[in-house]
This record gives sequence, structure tokens and C-alpha cells, in this order.
Amino acid sequence: MNGAEMDAIYRVQRHFYDLTRKPYLLGRDVLIRELAVPYEGKVLEIGCGTARNLIAIARRYPSAQCYGLDVSAQMLTTARASIIREDLEQRIWVELGDATRFDPMALFGAAQFDRVVISYALSMIPDWEAALAAAAGLIAPGGSLHIADFGGQAGMPGWFRKGLFAWLDMFSVTPRLDLAEKVDAVARRYGHACEVRSLYRGYAALAELRAY
Repeated sequence: MNGAEMDAIYRVQRHFYDLTRKPYLLGRDVLIRELAVPYEGKVLEIGCGTARNLIAIARRYPSAQCYGLDVSAQMLTTARASIIREDLEQRIWVELGDATRFDPMALFGAAQFDRVVISYALSMIPDWEAALAAAAGLIAPGGSLHIADFGGQAGMPGWFRKGLFAWLDMFSVTPRLDLAEKVDAVARRYGHACEVRSLYRGYAALAELRAY
């Protein structure tokens, strides 16, 4: 979806987004616990939304410098208010931008990041493969890209999978069933190592690309 479409959806939802998404956007906190951000490391979240994850990262890694990008101005309004409320405006910066084409140096003053995060955003980005490739190119040497999103539901009952996918489609959310294949292809293109694993009987997928 483009920025205008995202704004239309989240103009109202942004006010209760975090509360309603917690029960089913599973794996986000696992991702954050496993980030292992180095001292004074730079963290970029692509599709940062309300800054829920960035705030959690800043709290868990007190020396980290956190940056967020989102295509929805409405979501960023909520994000900035939350960052100020948590007194983290000196450690978290968020900007408007398209995940498939943005200049990190112009927006954040950094060309690469120690950790790049994409949490439940690839399933909402039309050209998600371009976004994935762009994110992989932002990893600093020794850094990593971490992804959480919907899995293929392999271990779930058929009725659950069918119902979930139909419900997600109402919000223009499309689980990327070939995520593992695409992540592996991008990793090989950049010479990165990669790992993809399932959580909660296939409900969620976690992927990590590590730069040497």
C-alpha cells in the first residue's frame, strides 16, 4: 500500500493499534530479545508504525541509537507522540519514507546500521522483495537484518489458516509464503549468512541475515 492508503486505514486505528495487535503479531518480542545490539549500535526499523518496537529496543539496549521509517504520516504522528511521552526523543528518530526507495544518509545521517528490523511490514508492502533487498544493503559489516512476519501456518488447522488469511486480506495483508526462499536468495546475492525459522506451529516466521 502507498502512503495515502496506509493513512486512510490507520487514521483512526493508530490510536488503538498496539493494544489490538499484541495478541496476533507474535514473535516481535522474540526478535527484540535476540537483537543483541552492540554498544552504541545503530538500529533501523523499516515500517516502524507507532514506534512500539523502537521504544522496546531503546529500553532493552540503553546505548542504542534507534531510527524508524514508515510510509504513513498518520502512524508517525502517533510514533512521535509516544517517543516524547517515553522521554526518548534523544535516542529515537522517525521519518517518512518508502521502504523500497529512500536515502538513509539524507534522513538519518547514516548509510548503514548495525541492526535492521522489519516487523510485520513485508506482508503489507506491495514490492516486498525490493524492500527486502534494500534492507539487506543497509547492514553494516558484522551487522544483521531481522525479520518477523506471518508464517505459512503449516502446523495450524486448515480452518484456522483459511480464516486468518481471509481476515488479513481485508486489511491488504498478504503473508509471504516464499519468505524463506527470497531471504536465502538475497543473502546469497550479498554474501550474507541467513537463517529462517518458524514459531508457534508456523504461525510466525523469523528470519535473520548476517553480514560478515
